[in-house]
Amino acid sequence: MTKAKQIDWRKAYPAPIVLLFGPESFISSKTTREIRDQLRAKHPNLEISEVEADSYASGQLLNLASPSLFAEPRLIIVDGAERCTDAFIDDAKSYNLQPAEDTYLIVRHSGSSVRGKAFLEAFRSNPTAIEIACAKIDKDADRVKFVVSEFATEQRKVTEGAIRALTDAFTGDIGELAGACQQLMLDSAETIGEEIVDRYFGGRVQTNSFKIADAALAGKLNEALALLRHGFNTGLDPVPLLAGMATKIRTMARVHSDPRATPASTGLDPWRLSKARSDVQGWNDEELGQALQLLASADAAAKGAARDPEYQIEKLVSFLATKGRTR
Repeated sequence: MTKAKQIDWRKAYPAPIVLLFGPESFISSKTTREIRDQLRAKHPNLEISEVEADSYASGQLLNLASPSLFAEPRLIIVDGAERCTDAFIDDAKSYNLQPAEDTYLIVRHSGSSVRGKAFLEAFRSNPTAIEIACAKIDKDADRVKFVVSEFATEQRKVTEGAIRALTDAFTGDIGELAGACQQLMLDSAETIGEEIVDRYFGGRVQTNSFKIADAALAGKLNEALALLRHGFNTGLDPVPLLAGMATKIRTMARVHSDPRATPASTGLDPWRLSKARSDVQGWNDEELGQALQLLASADAAAKGAARDPEYQIEKLVSFLATKGRTR
C-alpha cells in the first residue's frame, strides 16, 4: 500500500499535504517557515492562512482552499491539531480524498494526545502527502547530532571540542542552540574551534558551571573557588549555575550505579559518558549521596530557603574538590 513519504525536516519541500508530527516546536516552526519561504520565492502572490485547530469551524478548510478571484496559490497552516475539533477531523478526512489545486496544507500535531487519529491515518495513507517527524531533541547524543548536522548542512568544519562547548553552553531550548550555531558560522574562520565558541559564548552561565565543576572534580579546589567567586562578582545567577552542576553530578551517579551503561541506555554522547566515568573514579556510594544532599541544600538555598546561597554553593564545590579522588 502506498503511503505518505517520510522526509527529514532539513529536506522539507512543499506538498499538497504536509504533516508535522511530534513535540519539538523548533523543528515544526523551522520547517513551516522553510516551506513558506520556498513557496513565496516561487509564488510572490501566495495567500497564507493560519488556523488554530481547537477553534476550527465546519467548512473552514474548504473555504480557505477555494480559488480566489485571481486564483493565487494558497498556503494553509493548521496548528495544534492534537486539540482539534470534531469538525476539523471530518473536514481533514474529506480534504485528504481530493486536495485543492494550487493549495498547500501544513498540519502541525505535537503527538501529545491521540486526538485526530482518524485524519492522521488518512494523511499517512496518501501518497501525495509527506510527513516530517518533529522528535524532541533533549538527549545529549541527539543534541550533539543536531550541532554536527547544523554545520554539515552549511559545509562548515567544526571541532569536537567546539561541539562539546556548544552543547554544554546551551542546555535548554534547542532554538537557542541553533541560533548559536548560525552565529558561529558567520565567523570567517576555516574551522570553528573551542576557542571561537568561548570567545562568543564563554560568559554563559551553563559554560561557567561546567568549568567550575570540572575544576572541582579534578581536585583543583583553589581554581574552582576562584572561578565561582569570579562568577558571583560578575552577576552569575546561582539557580542556573546549580542546574549545570546538577547535570554533572547526577550523570556521575547514574554511571556509578551502572558500570555497564552505554550511550544507548543513558542517552549520553560517548565522549560525555567517558567523561562521567573518569569523573566518578574513586567515588563511593556514601560520597555520591553526600554530594547529592549538598546539591539539594544549595539548590534550596538559591531558591530562597537561605539568606546566603553562595556559602552553600561553596560548600558543594569544596566537597567535590576534596572527595572522590583516588587516594
